[in-house]
Amino acid sequence: MNTLPSAASFGAAVLAARDAAGGQHYPQGTLYVVATPIGNLADLSLRALHVLQLVDAIACEDTRHTHQLLRACGIDRPGGQLLAVHQHNEAEAAQAVIARLGDGQRIAYVSDAGTPGVSDPGARLAAAVRAAGQRVLPIPGPSSVTTLLSAAGAHDDARGGAFVFAGFPPAKAGERDAAVQALAGETRAVVLLEAPHRIEALARALAVLGARPVTVGRELTKQFEEIATVPAQTLADWLGAGAQRTRGEFALLLHPQPAAAAGDGVGAEAERVLRLLLAELPLKSAARLAADITGAPRNALYAQALAWRSAEEE
Repeated sequence: MNTLPSAASFGAAVLAARDAAGGQHYPQGTLYVVATPIGNLADLSLRALHVLQLVDAIACEDTRHTHQLLRACGIDRPGGQLLAVHQHNEAEAAQAVIARLGDGQRIAYVSDAGTPGVSDPGARLAAAVRAAGQRVLPIPGPSSVTTLLSAAGAHDDARGGAFVFAGFPPAKAGERDAAVQALAGETRAVVLLEAPHRIEALARALAVLGARPVTVGRELTKQFEEIATVPAQTLADWLGAGAQRTRGEFALLLHPQPAAAAGDGVGAEAERVLRLLLAELPLKSAARLAADITGAPRNALYAQALAWRSAEEE
């Protein structure tokens, strides 16, 4: 985390949080799902800061990480007030949280960065608490998803702000390629997340989308933040242009494409050529050559070929 402010500089923020949020109602027996910074500590909201001071205990994805966050904010929490709730124990740990809520305690939940329950743990905990008849109250804030969307300029007049959140693609190459192939027919904007050790493999897989614009956000909100929009087929080249470009956490946005590009209206001649090529070539090669021959979008032809294959298998 890029903790630009120091604990000392947060003294004024702590007082401001009490003034701004202290007069609001914070019911007991409630789970507070708190969004924390994705990189820049100054993005922590005043209400989040107040809740982290107020609650009886804090459930967290990584107690060590959360301890560092709290200390940077000038909040002193004994180790016994930090409860480990992560992807490997979330279902079991939820019962301990529910028991504390039943005793009237206020419990916050934070993931390592961003809004819990999106791609981080928290969703199972929230579901279990609700199923137990207890309240879940969100404390909104930073999210890499909305951060990238706000800067990408990917609005589509036909669909408004509609987008699909696909999260992290599969780690295995075959499954990742299949996931990307499925996205070829998605006309809405698509948000993906990726780790640094897999970003180059994802970039190579996305090349099949051709000229479709991709906005890549690297190290969002941090000191070395980069946001760039490039054609999907050149994303791997963009990453390779500097050693630092494969470092850090990544959010990617596939821009929306015209509905016709998803396979409805690639043109009768393009479809005819594609069918002829499919009889002799693998799907990917057939789509590429059909695009070269007819000028139709390659990703649209690829999506059309996938649709034909799916129909044949039914």
